[in-house]
Amino acid sequence: MGFWDKIKGELIDIIEWLDPSNDTLVYRFERLNNEIKNGAKLTVRESQVAVFINEGELADIFPAGMYTLETSNLPILSTLKGWKYGFNSPFKAEVYFVNTKIFTNQKWGTPNVFYVRDQDFGRVSLRAFGTFSFKVTDPSKFIKNIVGTDGDFTTDKVTGELRSMIVNRFIESIGESKLSLLDFAAEYKKLSDFTQEKLKGELTDYGLEVSKFLISSISLPEELQKKLDEGTGMNMLGDINKYQQMKTADAMSNVANNKTSGGGIEGMMGMAMMQQMMNQNQQNNQNQQQNFPPPPPQVLYYVSLNGQQQGPFDFTVLQKMAGQNQLTKQTYVWKQGMAGWQAAGEVADLAMVFGAIPPPPPPPAM
Repeated sequence: MGFWDKIKGELIDIIEWLDPSNDTLVYRFERLNNEIKNGAKLTVRESQVAVFINEGELADIFPAGMYTLETSNLPILSTLKGWKYGFNSPFKAEVYFVNTKIFTNQKWGTPNVFYVRDQDFGRVSLRAFGTFSFKVTDPSKFIKNIVGTDGDFTTDKVTGELRSMIVNRFIESIGESKLSLLDFAAEYKKLSDFTQEKLKGELTDYGLEVSKFLISSISLPEELQKKLDEGTGMNMLGDINKYQQMKTADAMSNVANNKTSGGGIEGMMGMAMMQQMMNQNQQNNQNQQQNFPPPPPQVLYYVSLNGQQQGPFDFTVLQKMAGQNQLTKQTYVWKQGMAGWQAAGEVADLAMVFGAIPPPPPPPAM
């Protein structure tokens, strides 16, 4: 160590940190031999916390403000050093500045597809992407459990583990939500809040907090997305014939874009599809022009059985009842339009019911 370096270290009595990087979480203030003079000035800016470490043991913590370092505002360090009446200049201690601002627009995403069991589509593979924001909420825990002795701790040293944790909790949230695949887009906020709540307890021991968690997209496999898009198109058209016509028109457009001659195979395919569409339109028009008469109204009868009104029954049921001797020609029946109850054998409409019953078998031959 040179003479001027030593003099320079003794003259400097201002301890502060300006972050030019915007991605530094913890910075260790570099001082010659970590020596700090009695009465040194400490400047802690907004969104910063200064932490004093004595021989590897965490001591005093200073929030934002300006301080003159004396025994009165260094109670823990004074105890660790054994100062009773103040300290002799200089003393040795490490000073770590912890950045407590919110680090925004951090990206997360599932590195591989994950699978869910959907009530409509069965087992489906998904991928998801989004952003999150985080901050240091407990500097002492963060230094003890994460930073250690790292003097220049940047966001990339912790975001990797945060992303892994986020993906795991997000997949758990998807499974526990029991949401249908088609409802995901409408429930992004619900899933985001659910995942953020899961992360809160897990990050407490790290001294960190995910202050915001957002889902940008949950993407389906290409094949399933294509089927859903086609189904949406068919539902919008509301008619399978129109949907087929739309698909035929798309195919014809693709043929036309190939710019092949009418004599080639593409031209013949286009002509064939056009003819098929014209025939289909003609058939549909013919069907619409036909006026089919409405089916005849169904005749229903009420039946008096053991003094109780039963029914109404159609001819099929009445025929079955006649075959089981529940309905005879003497049984009273009534239908809408009749003046009153009448014996079934006297109703002309019911002749077919009794006509289908075979006569009693002949007596056995002697």
